[in-house]
Amino acid sequence: MGMSVGAGGGGGGRRRRGGRRAAPVNEINITPFVDVMLVLLIIFMVAAPLMTSGVPVDLPETAAKPLQGDNEPITISVTADGKIFIQNTEIALDEVVPKLTAIAENGYEERIFVKGDQTAAYGTMMQIMGRINAAGFKRLGLVTLAE
Repeated sequence: MGMSVGAGGGGGGRRRRGGRRAAPVNEINITPFVDVMLVLLIIFMVAAPLMTSGVPVDLPETAAKPLQGDNEPITISVTADGKIFIQNTEIALDEVVPKLTAIAENGYEERIFVKGDQTAAYGTMMQIMGRINAAGFKRLGLVTLAE
């Protein structure tokens, strides 16, 4: 019982004969796909905080459910030092109703969100909401953070 060793060198692999090529690989190379996904992930992680626009306000927390709507509401923000903003434009208290009337596309049915800093004066918030309500706007909402 002897074993014979072939004279081919013992590599164990296939030898090329004639003009044959190696068989094509049937596996998908996902390295470029992963590279692109990681780059996109980094771009979105950097860009996401920049996409939040508006006046920086420290909102109070509540357990209320969010309002559902299909269009962008008008946002009025009150900062801790009492400054009033419609969207991103600072205005005086007396200009709130005329500016809202000019901006409102749906008339008095426009949704208006009031964002007030949790340290903002309660009286200022109530003055703004009272003037908006007295002007005929009935779809008011207070913006808070979820608990």
